[in-house]
Amino acid sequence: MEFKDYYETLGVKPDASDADIKAAYRKLARKYHPDKNKELGAEEKFKAVNEANEALKDPEKRRAYDQFRAGGYRQGEQFRPPPGWGQDGGFDFGDMGGRGNGDFSDFFESLFGGGGARGRGQQQAQARRGRDIQAKIETDLQTAYNGGKTRVVLNDSSGGERVLEVKIPAGITSGQTIRLGGQGHPGAGGGPSGDLLLEIAIRDDARFRLEGRTVTHTLPISPWEAALGATVPVPTLGGHVDLRIPAGTQSGRKLRLKGRGLPGSEPGDQIVVLEIRVPVPETHEEQAAYAEFQDAFEDFDPRR
Repeated sequence: MEFKDYYETLGVKPDASDADIKAAYRKLARKYHPDKNKELGAEEKFKAVNEANEALKDPEKRRAYDQFRAGGYRQGEQFRPPPGWGQDGGFDFGDMGGRGNGDFSDFFESLFGGGGARGRGQQQAQARRGRDIQAKIETDLQTAYNGGKTRVVLNDSSGGERVLEVKIPAGITSGQTIRLGGQGHPGAGGGPSGDLLLEIAIRDDARFRLEGRTVTHTLPISPWEAALGATVPVPTLGGHVDLRIPAGTQSGRKLRLKGRGLPGSEPGDQIVVLEIRVPVPETHEEQAAYAEFQDAFEDFDPRR
């Protein structure tokens, strides 16, 4: 399991006072509360903040947690409680209400879920929430823009398969997680099942390059469109739009289409990179046209 830095989660220093911890918790709980914050990932952050507060608000739990943190563990590092934790001087929280209630991580429960022989006996008699399952799924850029559905096939413990239909929210980005409640490992003793956490990866697209919510498209244009200016169609994730090219445009110029990237609370933009394509003269008339063009611009030196 991964070590959780509860001080980092609340944004306070390890020597923070109880009042500082309480104030930081209240601020973050209001910010990420699911009833107020509908952004993807807000619910997970809200649960993380609650867990950190649960660990640090109680002096005994905080003392036990600080004991491990002093060993040099950092956020995300692999962690395993030492053998005998909860026995002979360890901390037994079996009678203190410290056991996880289904919203706390395996890390929290490994520390505060009840150590020692008495604590373990009590814990085994209690219903336990099943572990979460983490997986990655891919989707195409157009689905990430419009939203849609995809199927996920999971292998269960009996050797069979489960097929789930997953809703992809419009505007999702790579690295974000979709949580499917109750689709994880079964609980013990009648406890609830864990959740299924699906990390999104967006496949490469032939037309667009994606960075965050911003998409970039390279648009070929003719020399006369660049020189004289023109209005040309350009593809976007929402369909073609007309783009005005200013006269005298050089190859590599970038034009911005506001709000044409991935949707969100702050929609991304689309960047259009103009690339001048020069036609190859294949007939005598086309070669003559280039010669006339050269004569008309005899003072022009592209390397000057």
